[in-house]
Amino acid sequence: MTKKIAVINDLSGFGRCSLTAAISVLSAMGVQACPLPTAILTAQTEYPSYYCDDYTDKMEYFRSEWEKMGQHFDGIYTGYVASVAQINQIFRFIDTFDTPDTFLLVDPVMGDDGQTYSMYTPSLLKQMQLLVQRADIVTPNLTELCLLTDANYQNITQMKDSDELFSTIQGLGQQLCKTGPQNIIVTGIHFQKEDGTKAMGNLLINRESASLFSFPYVSGSYSGTGDLFASCIAAGIARGDSISSVIQLAGEFLELALLDSVKEHVPCNDGVNYEQFLCHLGTPHF
Repeated sequence: MTKKIAVINDLSGFGRCSLTAAISVLSAMGVQACPLPTAILTAQTEYPSYYCDDYTDKMEYFRSEWEKMGQHFDGIYTGYVASVAQINQIFRFIDTFDTPDTFLLVDPVMGDDGQTYSMYTPSLLKQMQLLVQRADIVTPNLTELCLLTDANYQNITQMKDSDELFSTIQGLGQQLCKTGPQNIIVTGIHFQKEDGTKAMGNLLINRESASLFSFPYVSGSYSGTGDLFASCIAAGIARGDSISSVIQLAGEFLELALLDSVKEHVPCNDGVNYEQFLCHLGTPHF
């Protein structure tokens, strides 16, 4: 039977992110995406102008109607949320549909490159921390990990020694694991390899250990790469891939898309050219 994941995220007409990314990636990986929109936008929020239709007051209709249908989800995957009220709606959704065989993946979208997004508030952070405690898997970037653990982003990014850098990040991740999540994948970590070349790393952390997945550095910061990565992880877990293999698969997929986007001079706000590489995701990895 096809696995189903409830995807709680916004839908942006342009930007190749959020639900647009999730639906296509989950489908390519053989998993049914059941979208619950938190907002409908003409374009993602980094564009100079966009219209946003907030769906907070409509989220309850999805929960209640799906409950009437007797639906069951193999996974629940949350992304961008615009307010504390939306996180409260997510808690209600989880209380309704979480079962012993349902995993919860939280992508705690709050900022990047040391800066918070416009919707960020201290109250939203507190609620996001509570949501993360309920999760099985969390996929923060380094900025979001620092927000969740009250760590100093600038001090960490100024570390020149990569062993010290990853040891510090591992400590923060394991601190977060103590409150609930089984696995934390810290994404998009910039570092320098021993031969002097730049690289990007995704660090898988659990309570006992950590594993680094390294990929060549590709210049440019594109919309939606975090959404694509988290979507790969959610779909891989749903279809039975090992978490290590699906992190590797997601990294290879994004590397191909990033290289093509740089080659084609794609504007960063438009997101990466990932569509032609979806076929790379089709085979389960164990």
